Amino acid sequence: MSVPSIELRFASPADLEAGRTLLCGGSRSFYAASFLLPRRVREPATALYAFCRLADDEIDLAQSPAEAVTSLRRRLDCIYDGHPMQLPTDRALADVVTQFDIPRELLDALLEGFAWDAEGRAYPDLSGVYAYAARVAGTVGAMMALLMGVRNPDLIARACDLGVAMQLSNIARDVGEDAARGRVYLPLDWLREADIDARDWLAAPTWTPALGKLVDRLLDAADRLYARADMGIAGLPLGCRPGIGAARRLYAEIGLEVRRRGLDSVTQRAVVAPGRKLALLAPIIAAALYSRPPQAIAPLPETRFLVEAVRNCPVRLHKTKRPGSHIEDRLVWVLDLFERLERRDRGRRGGALPVESGVPQALVGMAGRSVALD
Repeated sequence: MSVPSIELRFASPADLEAGRTLLCGGSRSFYAASFLLPRRVREPATALYAFCRLADDEIDLAQSPAEAVTSLRRRLDCIYDGHPMQLPTDRALADVVTQFDIPRELLDALLEGFAWDAEGRAYPDLSGVYAYAARVAGTVGAMMALLMGVRNPDLIARACDLGVAMQLSNIARDVGEDAARGRVYLPLDWLREADIDARDWLAAPTWTPALGKLVDRLLDAADRLYARADMGIAGLPLGCRPGIGAARRLYAEIGLEVRRRGLDSVTQRAVVAPGRKLALLAPIIAAALYSRPPQAIAPLPETRFLVEAVRNCPVRLHKTKRPGSHIEDRLVWVLDLFERLERRDRGRRGGALPVESGVPQALVGMAGRSVALD
């Protein structure tokens, strides 16, 4: 068993190992991408993932999502009071929030997003979709930045941009799968403009060129946010750029694959082929080696509250190292791991294409529909 790289006050090495086991079994992408991060970031990210994954499951499976959220917020009360419940996930998270000064508002917002998912909430416009994505994915981006020792408000805003962009990529890819669960995440005003009645369409989901235009429009919004996020990735510690850069390019590639398939994400699911992932190696390396100071670009209105929560959070003095990174070797190894894990999943499913359990995650989404678990 590896020596933990976070200060253990409440948790034990066994608690962290339980989180790694949950990670390995629950999210192929997060598991693989996490190896691109320095261990000092990977260990706390795993602990954070474990709590968020279990929280998402509890809310999603509850008869009353509101009651599940209330229960989880009581657990957060205990965690932030320094008396976590005697559960591996809670003890590990208590160490993480204490060591990295993670504002309570970020985790409360994440739980709120999970509850919106469980309620089957729809969103009237793009701002509403952004508000949802800010909670289930923008929070993850902000927390991952904090684990890297980054607290600059401009970089936090760019991390939120990346989380939201990745969530939009997920939504564009999963229109058909979401409809099968009775959910639609495309802006309702866009559907009306295209003469598509959301209720009628959910009763019999079909792809049409008009719907494809809406998917393309959502991908355009994601592309704009990916471009903003690039300004932030270049300002991260060098050892962290490969993992976040890989997540950014792999999720953006999802959108490109949707476009290659004619924007039909109802009757098919876009999957980035292993060979294509390997082809992304050179641009990931090039981007990781490029650095520049953060630029002052206003955060999305929907993520501003996350940036302000970090800005207003008291910070203890930390002595953190910024280890170097054998970037090329780690990228080759992790991209190969992606391919091996996909082959394993195909074998288990009798040759079927793998279907990842749903939330963005590395910045990787973490729950329900979020990037955090994809």
